[in-house]
Amino acid sequence: MTRDRSLDIAVTGISGRFPGSADLAAWWDALVEGRVLTTRYDKRRLREAGVPQSLVDDPEFVPVHGHLPDADRFENALFRVSPREAEMMDPQHRMMLECAWAALEDAGTSPLDTPLTTGVYASASGSGYLRAMLAGGGLDPMTLEDAIHGNEPDFMASLISYKLNLTGPAVAVQTACSSSLVALHTAVQALLNGECDQALVVGAGVAYPQAGHLHVPGGIHSAAGACRPFDEQADGVVAGSGVACVLLRRLEDALADGVEPYGVVLGTAVNNDGSAKAGYYAPSAGGQEAVIRAALEAADVDGASIGYLETHGTGTRVGDPIEWSAASSALRAAGAAPGQIAVGALKANTGHLDNAAGLAGLIKALFVVREGVVPPVAGFTRLNPLLDTEDSPLYVPSAAAPWSGPEPRRAGVSSFGVGGTNAHAVVEAPPAPAPRSEGQDRPRAGYLALLSAADGEALARSADRLGRHLLALAPEAADVTRTLATGRAALPERLAVAGRNTADLAARLTAGATAGAGIVRGRVPESGAAPLVLAFPGQGAQRPGMALPFAEALPGFAEALAACLGTFEPALAAELEHALHDPAFPEEELARTRLAQPALFAVEYAVAAALRGLGLVPQAVIGHSLGEVTAACVAGVLELPDAARFVTLRGRAMQDCPEGAMLALGCGEDAARELLAAGGLPLELAAVNSPDAAVVAGTPEAVAEFDTWLDGRVATHRLRTTRAFHSALVEPALPLLTAELSRTAVHPPALPWAANDGRLLLPGTEVAADSFAAAARNPVRFTRALDALARHLPGALVVEAGPGRTLSALAEAADLTAVPLAAGRAARAEDVLEALGALWTMGQPLAADRLCAEGRPVRLPGYSFAGPRRTAPEAAARPDGPRRLAGAPGPAAPQAQSTGAGEQPADPAPLDVPALVTGLWAELLGHQEIAAAADFFALGGDSLLVTRLARRLGAALGVRVPIRELLLARTLERQTEVVAALADRAPAAAATG
Repeated sequence: MTRDRSLDIAVTGISGRFPGSADLAAWWDALVEGRVLTTRYDKRRLREAGVPQSLVDDPEFVPVHGHLPDADRFENALFRVSPREAEMMDPQHRMMLECAWAALEDAGTSPLDTPLTTGVYASASGSGYLRAMLAGGGLDPMTLEDAIHGNEPDFMASLISYKLNLTGPAVAVQTACSSSLVALHTAVQALLNGECDQALVVGAGVAYPQAGHLHVPGGIHSAAGACRPFDEQADGVVAGSGVACVLLRRLEDALADGVEPYGVVLGTAVNNDGSAKAGYYAPSAGGQEAVIRAALEAADVDGASIGYLETHGTGTRVGDPIEWSAASSALRAAGAAPGQIAVGALKANTGHLDNAAGLAGLIKALFVVREGVVPPVAGFTRLNPLLDTEDSPLYVPSAAAPWSGPEPRRAGVSSFGVGGTNAHAVVEAPPAPAPRSEGQDRPRAGYLALLSAADGEALARSADRLGRHLLALAPEAADVTRTLATGRAALPERLAVAGRNTADLAARLTAGATAGAGIVRGRVPESGAAPLVLAFPGQGAQRPGMALPFAEALPGFAEALAACLGTFEPALAAELEHALHDPAFPEEELARTRLAQPALFAVEYAVAAALRGLGLVPQAVIGHSLGEVTAACVAGVLELPDAARFVTLRGRAMQDCPEGAMLALGCGEDAARELLAAGGLPLELAAVNSPDAAVVAGTPEAVAEFDTWLDGRVATHRLRTTRAFHSALVEPALPLLTAELSRTAVHPPALPWAANDGRLLLPGTEVAADSFAAAARNPVRFTRALDALARHLPGALVVEAGPGRTLSALAEAADLTAVPLAAGRAARAEDVLEALGALWTMGQPLAADRLCAEGRPVRLPGYSFAGPRRTAPEAAARPDGPRRLAGAPGPAAPQAQSTGAGEQPADPAPLDVPALVTGLWAELLGHQEIAAAADFFALGGDSLLVTRLARRLGAALGVRVPIRELLLARTLERQTEVVAALADRAPAAAATG
């Protein structure tokens, strides 16, 4: 009978921090090898950790622990947490945040803007960190409140939801050692009930300090410092530190989205022993057996289908026999054969991870069924004679072996909490991945990989790690780029890498993430993305096949180009189609005005439409000569059919004008006019493109003679054109243009349009139809147009929406940032992608997912966490006795000596307001260097911290400081101004240093 799979839950993402392992791959290798990963500390290390000397010297103290390195590190900037707030957070909570982020990335889900309603189910061990802070006895009430929020388990689930913008249920689950597997059960039920679409389950058990334990004869802790579950030498448990996280989705939803699960949760169950046991701390065989039976029933499978059991496995003399008996009874009754099921016991490797133990065991079981390898129980020698082995379906593997159990591969996971809350889960190997569709394997001309981080060092680490991963495994470039585009948060420090295939991307990522061919680095401005301006080049930028790189790189371009060509006469449209897509089309033919102008217009119009489809919406437009017509059309001044008809007529009419020539000069307008006057030739000023660039036009003979006469006075360059645009030689075309424009509807611009006469036409401005004819005759005053744009949109970013980089150079000469989309005459799709990547690195709202080929989520290295070490002074080891707490009053200042008779007391020193405000910011936020323009909330502040700031300022000034004014002021500079104004009105008695 086929199981109903509608209630199955996929594990789509995993992350974890475990003793003795740099990552999950290394951890799994260690488990397969049967290595013990606990650490035995020497006395010096114990003292440095803050263990009292009396305990260090106690012969019953066992200095062994499953040590978690770098547990004090935290990427606080990534989570918008100030250094001071980070110090006050329990390391467990910090690592739970990082692991939640990593699990979402592992599943190909963006940690900050997932569209799925995501629940959080979290558990953590009691906070030794908070106890260490309280032991100092110096926490003032406000600091104590911060410590409670950052350490108590009530707040951890909602903190993760808040920091990751997750809107599903946020629930803290606390049932001692079984907490995280109970949290898994709770999350599964929430998914089945429709309370969320996705669920993060995270558990932490991190001791503070990480040290060891005091062995008590008859207690549960090992005297030998080794956890040996089900072994004849078992003498108790060893503690360890770790964090584990899994991401869950309904299986059918995950498969529909192309996600490849680690495995499938078939069923879970939770119960409690009640009082039918020897004592509160004692385990119950009846309770454990019942929960296993219930989980099998929920999974709708029998014991005969189970091949592996990840046990609670504490290695205690009482607990092991009870667990063995309960599991044997439950699985045997459910149909398991003798010796069928291999048992695992993670605590033998890592020690007991406390509240994270159940979830860590689940992850191990998922690896077992996915990889088809059964690891040994670490350190196992011989079976404990107290275990009942008669007809038991269980056996203890002493060496790694291939899976030999039933198929499909299924496993059980047990976790039992002190007090009697028991949990069990049944998992299965993942289904075979769906075959790739034909479209997914189609090669593309180029791919764009986007990577970001909170700071430059993390970005460089992430790029190198990703590059090495791609080199080693060579996943499909389409899968890689889609996963990066849709499954990663877009953070401030950014890197864009363009390449033709995975090997290209890998090589460039491992090149040190420095700028170079195909690589662009940038940082999103703190003020947000710059206003975007599209610039459209004029005649001379054309080249045969110029549509190809755009068609290959820009989604929507081909459709927009086809729509545009459809507005031209059929014969011309066919000729344009050929010229735009065939690099072998005769260049001299395309240079003819009748073809060049409509060709450029069509490409530029299609580029603008494609950019808009990618989220790159201009806030203004500008064009040069012919490009001005494109700008007007994009701005809504001309309708597309009217613009196409006008451009066609413009090209033909100018082609019929007398032959002419144009010469670019390396000087400004005034110098050009002086040279024209001195040369005495029949030439005109045709364009002023920048303060150091002008163009003159006239007959070919006059231009050649003028160039010879100049004889190097200024740099010159003969333009590739056979007509003298913007001169008297094009006047024969004007009557035709004017007549056509008289029949053309012209609208006010819908967005700012910088015209070639130097004016900036704002939305709503009336436009005279015949101005387009006048523009063909009059000089192009491009530098004035750029200046008008720069005044209207300070810091604007100019994108050259067409072939070439001429306008980009002019924009840069006007101190504007510019990005050409297809800079070289041999521009490729890869160059266009690189330019789009550059825009993304500058913070432009690029819809990166639309740039990707069809692909599926793939597992890639996630964020490279290596944050600074953060330990609150209140919690730090104090070998030299108590130390003053941050924020607490220091020693009383020495009293001034009494003045003698007749002496006047000295005036109190004036209050240094800037120093006061800066000092309080540094203390409350933990930042040492703060700029005047720094934003209190951007540095990690919140409304609660503003309240504390107001209280401290009020105490110093002797007046009430309005919180609302500080909230509105936000920056250090403006808050200082607020406080200075209050200080001027404060009583003189308050103005003391």
